[in-house]
Amino acid sequence: MFKDYEAFSGFSVDDIDAAETFYGNTLGLKVERNAMGNLDIRLGSGAMVMAYPKQNHEPATFTILNFLVPDIDAAVDGLIAAGVAMEHYDEPQMKTDAKGIIRNDFGPPIAWFTDPAGNILSVIEASSGG
Repeated sequence: MFKDYEAFSGFSVDDIDAAETFYGNTLGLKVERNAMGNLDIRLGSGAMVMAYPKQNHEPATFTILNFLVPDIDAAVDGLIAAGVAMEHYDEPQMKTDAKGIIRNDFGPPIAWFTDPAGNILSVIEASSGG
């Protein structure tokens, strides 16, 4: 029914200005305010996601956005240099190294971080880079 139509996903934030700075300046994505005052965030693939302010925002408890990168160490180093704190986990199949990267036999290397609203994002190493 919808295979020929463009679609986008959205998520809430508690501070639209902080989100605009984070997604635009820190992550380097193209970010524009739309007519409703929400953020249209253009991803490297050309896809778009929308961030909208929500007064009673609660951060997502799942990963809302994954970035495929050719070199996870370089991506994590860049995030840390930009002031982004990586998440660290110490669970049996989710144990991160000192940088916050999980490296195991179950999948590609992956690391998580949060936006200013506490929403969870990740970088995943992919041989093709996207």
